[in-house]
Amino acid sequence: MGRSRLWTLPRLGAGRSNFPTPQVWARKLLPIPWRLCVPGRCVSSNFKAADLQVQVTREPQKKPAPSQPLLFGKTFTDHMLMVEWNSKTGWGPPRIQPFQNLTLHPACSGLHYSLQLFEGLKAYKGRDKQVRLFRPWLNMDRMLRSARRLCLPDFDKQELLECIRQLIEVDKDWVPDGNGTSLYVRPVLIGNEPSLGVGMVTQALLFVILCPVGSYFPGDSMTPVSLLADPSFVRAWIGGVGDCKLGGNYGPTVAVQQEAQKKGCEQVLWLYGPDHQLTEVGTMNIFVYWTHEDGELELATPPLDGIILPGVVRQSLLDLARTWGEFRVAERKVTMKELKRALEEGRVREVFGSGTACQVCPVHQILYEGKQLHIPTMENGPELILRFQKELKAIQYGTSAHDWMLRV
Repeated sequence: MGRSRLWTLPRLGAGRSNFPTPQVWARKLLPIPWRLCVPGRCVSSNFKAADLQVQVTREPQKKPAPSQPLLFGKTFTDHMLMVEWNSKTGWGPPRIQPFQNLTLHPACSGLHYSLQLFEGLKAYKGRDKQVRLFRPWLNMDRMLRSARRLCLPDFDKQELLECIRQLIEVDKDWVPDGNGTSLYVRPVLIGNEPSLGVGMVTQALLFVILCPVGSYFPGDSMTPVSLLADPSFVRAWIGGVGDCKLGGNYGPTVAVQQEAQKKGCEQVLWLYGPDHQLTEVGTMNIFVYWTHEDGELELATPPLDGIILPGVVRQSLLDLARTWGEFRVAERKVTMKELKRALEEGRVREVFGSGTACQVCPVHQILYEGKQLHIPTMENGPELILRFQKELKAIQYGTSAHDWMLRV
């Protein structure tokens, strides 16, 4: 490796308490079907951040200029994290190495049978120039649950998070500090079985790559989206894997997204069941802010019943709203029939999606059963959406100290 040098980063100091209490890991977010991967079936050691080795590139890339647009997922930093696993020896030592292509066997099970999962989280540079991760513990929880659903090897969540923290520390100069910018962190775990048989993997690969990204909305503007709600398309179902962040959940949505665009819509509103329950918006969770039939002002979002991905921003909006205590916050089913009736009666205030990329995205129109339903989100401010955006930015960019943030 003539292009790099080898060194080791110190582990997070004992006097610097960045990890939360176990309660903060929010294990309640999603029940995991433990019976699918009982102890002993997924043999695994635990890699340690203390064993992390770092190869620093001798040929760093040119970083984007502050004025250069940062397109999502198009620019990558100088380094990546890599950890390999096999069923005989367990996890190997983690290493940070120069960003490079992967070498995979042509029969790799992650390619053939979608034995792969990923996560998405962000690091933000505050006004004090300190870099912080936003609620990364929830991403580690969700990643481990996804791994167990596919019977991929277990890992220690805190050790992985510490390795990610050190990776960002190596590439911290890549974290942009413009308004609305951040460093996107993409952990991936794939089965690397060199066999065409369908079954438990004996080899796996965990890696993490980083991308500087710009603001989802240009400037301070918020552009509402229109949705195609067609019940003939189904994203996930009870007993499936819609509640896990697996690559196989995303590829099949591309064709439906194309269908939405042909009909003049930007995104897809995924419906479920004979009563056409609202589930998700594109790759986002969905919220409805309205006056409920009982006269109560309410923020409602579908429950985590097995077909909804437990989004980190989703949980954050629920937590913030419950802290305010100004209106009812409900996790319950919402059907298109309920939404249509509420629209006819003038009870809907705002409808929006939430996700890591956009944080909060307003909805202004739904194409359903051949009719355009106008959603008065923008006419109503959108007061709640803007309030959520302001609160999240204050937390993420360090305007106000918050225990949701992990210092890098």
